[in-house]
Amino acid sequence: MPGRDSGREKVLRAPSLRRRLVVQLLVLAAVLALVLSLAVQVGAGRASQATLDAVLGAAAQGMAEEMRAEEGGVVIDMQPATLSMLAAMGEERIFYRVDIGGLTVTGYGDLPLPGRLPTALTPVFYTVPFREAQIRVAAVARSLRVDGRAAPALVLLGQTREGQEAIAARLGLQAAALGLAVFLAAIPLALLVARSLTRPIDLLAEAVGRRGPRDLRPVRHPAPRELQPFVTALNSFIGRLRGTLSQTETFIAEAAHHIRTPLAVMRNEAELALRQSSEEDTRARLRGLIRSADDAARSAGQLLDHATVLYRADQADWAKLDLAAMTRAVAARLAPAAGMKDMDLVLTIPAVLTCEGDAVLIEAALRNILDNAIKYSPPDSVVEVSALAEGPMAVVTVADRGRGLGGTEPDRLLRRFRRGDNVGDVMGSGLGLTIVEEAAGAMGGTFRLRARQGGGACAEFCLPLA
Repeated sequence: MPGRDSGREKVLRAPSLRRRLVVQLLVLAAVLALVLSLAVQVGAGRASQATLDAVLGAAAQGMAEEMRAEEGGVVIDMQPATLSMLAAMGEERIFYRVDIGGLTVTGYGDLPLPGRLPTALTPVFYTVPFREAQIRVAAVARSLRVDGRAAPALVLLGQTREGQEAIAARLGLQAAALGLAVFLAAIPLALLVARSLTRPIDLLAEAVGRRGPRDLRPVRHPAPRELQPFVTALNSFIGRLRGTLSQTETFIAEAAHHIRTPLAVMRNEAELALRQSSEEDTRARLRGLIRSADDAARSAGQLLDHATVLYRADQADWAKLDLAAMTRAVAARLAPAAGMKDMDLVLTIPAVLTCEGDAVLIEAALRNILDNAIKYSPPDSVVEVSALAEGPMAVVTVADRGRGLGGTEPDRLLRRFRRGDNVGDVMGSGLGLTIVEEAAGAMGGTFRLRARQGGGACAEFCLPLA
């Protein structure tokens, strides 16, 4: 059905849960690494700015403290220590301006003033463009007594920011390297975490996969809370499947009974009528009825055998079995049919030959092999049955001097409802060899069919040794 196929394709093409988890963890790691890099970069820039302001403010304070009023003016003493502090920040250009009473007495008169005037306790810092460069300026206020009057003094000390920008760029590169290192370290961690989180799913699948074909017990494997709905649904499905298979097995058994019993009654009644009838036309019709009943019984039996094989193939009860004893038992049950054609069943079978398989499947296969050999062999012939161990396999060989394969390829005869071209006058459904091959394949064995030298056919039924 198109809908069902498309749904199956969607399930098969669904992305891997582990891959999705790894991708999400890596995306999260990349975001965290980026945030960390930006945070380090911003923090480093602020720390660099604070360091520069501290040095610049201390230098401006030093200049202001070295100012003193004397007769006839104000003396400004530029101490070497003040300039050495600024030189520690790198090779920068320095600008200063000193205003007393609102008038510039020294320095760069065009150096911009701050937006708000500083107090005597706290300097003011600001950044302005000046002389084709961005400079950081520290403004310090002080009061001097000049000519017996108090005069406000304002000291501006500015410095270019090339060194600070270089430091900020270097710190930015380091922050980027740190973020990249965090992301690279997150890759194996994400893989490890994804594997750890999906490990319970793998363990659950492994536990279910180790079960045998007949193991339809509820799943009791420990599973995380998130998988409990899946385990519950799986157990519910197993319960429904167990009930369906039980109904199927019951139906097969009942069908065998309800089909074979009426056919047997009809055949018996026809034989009784044949013995009591004296009219040749009626006897001929009764003989035809008996043949049809036998044909129907055989076909129904093989159809039911085939259904049983298909059912048991998925529900096989593997066990160690004595293949030699089972072969002798099947041969004994079919010996009367061989005796009616004056045929001999010659058995060459060891005392014990242990194999591993399902008793129902093995019996169905052996019965169909021997039945075919007896059915297609001429009267007064011999059917040879042997069993032996060959390497890791137990092999049952049935050789007859019957009609053989009639030039038909063995693979064609193993298909359902296919019969040879030389057996049209013999009753058959074309399912016997199919049952044998499917039974052998279900138990890990093989079935080979070949023409026998000198006429006839040879069938080899192989199963793994226990």
